[in-house]
Amino acid sequence: MMWTNENRGRYNRSKLRYPSDVTDEEWALIGPMIPPAKSGGNKRTVAEREIVNGVMYILSTGCQWAALPKDLPPRSTVNDYFRRWDYDGTLDRIHHALYILCRDQVGREASPSAAIIDSQSVKSAEKGGFRSTRQAMTRARKSKARSDTSWSTRKAC
Repeated sequence: MMWTNENRGRYNRSKLRYPSDVTDEEWALIGPMIPPAKSGGNKRTVAEREIVNGVMYILSTGCQWAALPKDLPPRSTVNDYFRRWDYDGTLDRIHHALYILCRDQVGREASPSAAIIDSQSVKSAEKGGFRSTRQAMTRARKSKARSDTSWSTRKAC
């Protein structure tokens, strides 16, 4: 798609409170994918759309949770829903649905038919692939054995 005068209006976000807020059109796609409130608990007191706006604000600005504007839901509420939706796969389902929709709008098949592999990926695969990258990314564990390094020097009296 090109930036034409007809197309430019679709992406104008100047009338929204924040550029990261979801439009009515976007909410029509995302809203039905939000899971209902758990049965047996209290009723939701915060609108799901405002929670999505809070999550989108954090993701688009990269700000700290403590810097979430006061006119959005409390940061603890937004963070709780963000973690819950990440854990139960809601965010993945939303991403996948929007991904397919975007590909469909530009006339492409739902899944790509080609992939690009860079030389670094090939080198990693030759050395053990997933195992070697996973080992580098795992957090070091503390040894339960007593460390001798703290007693390696004498104490000055």
